[in-house]
Amino acid sequence: MSTRLPTPPGRTAPTDATGHLARGVAAGLVAVVAGYLAMGVTAALGLWAAGAADLPGGSGAFVAVLAAVVVMATGGQVGLSGDAGALAGTQADVTAMPLSVTLVGALVTGSLFLRPLRHHAVARVRDLLALAVPTVVLWMAALGGLSALARHDFPISLGGGTTEETGDLGDLFKDLLDATNPSVGFTTDVGPTLFYGLLWILGVLVVALLVSRRAPLPARLVRHHQAVRPAASALLLLVLAYVAVGLVIGLVVAAVKGHAAETFAVLLLGLPNVSWLALVVGIGGSYDGRVDGPFGLPMPEILDAVLRGGDGKELKTVDLSSLAAYDGRAWWLLPIAAVLVLGAAFVMAVRSPARIRPWRHALHLGTGFAVTMLVITPLTLVEARFGLSVLGIGDLEALGAEVVLRPHIWQTVGLALLWGLVAGFLGGLLATRVRRRGEIETPPADVKAP
Repeated sequence: MSTRLPTPPGRTAPTDATGHLARGVAAGLVAVVAGYLAMGVTAALGLWAAGAADLPGGSGAFVAVLAAVVVMATGGQVGLSGDAGALAGTQADVTAMPLSVTLVGALVTGSLFLRPLRHHAVARVRDLLALAVPTVVLWMAALGGLSALARHDFPISLGGGTTEETGDLGDLFKDLLDATNPSVGFTTDVGPTLFYGLLWILGVLVVALLVSRRAPLPARLVRHHQAVRPAASALLLLVLAYVAVGLVIGLVVAAVKGHAAETFAVLLLGLPNVSWLALVVGIGGSYDGRVDGPFGLPMPEILDAVLRGGDGKELKTVDLSSLAAYDGRAWWLLPIAAVLVLGAAFVMAVRSPARIRPWRHALHLGTGFAVTMLVITPLTLVEARFGLSVLGIGDLEALGAEVVLRPHIWQTVGLALLWGLVAGFLGGLLATRVRRRGEIETPPADVKAP
């Protein structure tokens, strides 16, 4: 038995709040540093595979591009700019998230955020705040620093470039533009970056708390555990399963068809962009988009073919039928979605108490799947444009390029709700054959209770 000694005169005993805050700051620092480090390494490898190490400007340019990619991965806004003097007009913008970098950062940060709570049965609200507030503050401070690094200008070399489309005057335009030192660059829009970055980190911490099967909840929220966590953790497994399948396919493609560097660049920067598009299309969702111009984004050949087909100015529909028109194997996306969604439903039901009926599993998975698609579908949006007008000859669209891929969000959410209701009910029925938590075996009829 220990006796607490009195506090000496002139000294103040540390309070519980101070101790919680100190531990929260330390845990938040670990989560933030590890999260940004994981994103930085993933983005750096992806950029290196994409050839960004050879950008003009040396290591300074690479660091700036790396910072920009990490900023974009956390929801930040990076704007493009061009300067060709009074002789030409330029226009450029890009909206896209490198979701491989986003996913790695979210998984690392979320798991380390929950680690200090692993030995608690119930978490007090002040315990969660003592962890969350320092984590958010440190995250935002680091994001502000990266935003300052994410800016750079590159000189434009026009030899044989787009000015040739103007005919015999191409060489003259080239000489005039070279005299003005044309350049293109990027910079961070700090206000929107900090706003969306705040939403990003708050979302990561909330989702981490929801999908964890062991992290404690405040006493008032414990009663919602059975309705939310089994479905949330099963749906996390679903979206990660799609990423895992995409990774295996990408590695096979890299080994069999060559172009390993380009394939690894896609895997390290945009694997979930493609994998989650397959999930959306597999459940019947669709996109509108087009690719017009000499360049595009790294994407499967079948998707590029659909987006470039027909009239280059019209938006094309990307769905199961349009993909299958170019490659019949696209129909496999439907049974793959059916198997994986049903698997998620079964996992959810097995992790739930035995007393929960199949119709409740249907409601839980239907609602959860709809919310999941409402979150991840907008993240697959891609819009990138570049335009050039020389001496007023040719417009910004004619001498430029455009890549657009816009999801039909509410259509996809509605389909996810229907899929979740059906799969949740079937998964609940299948789980009745598996012994689960809270289930009590019925003694044989010939055995009398004492």
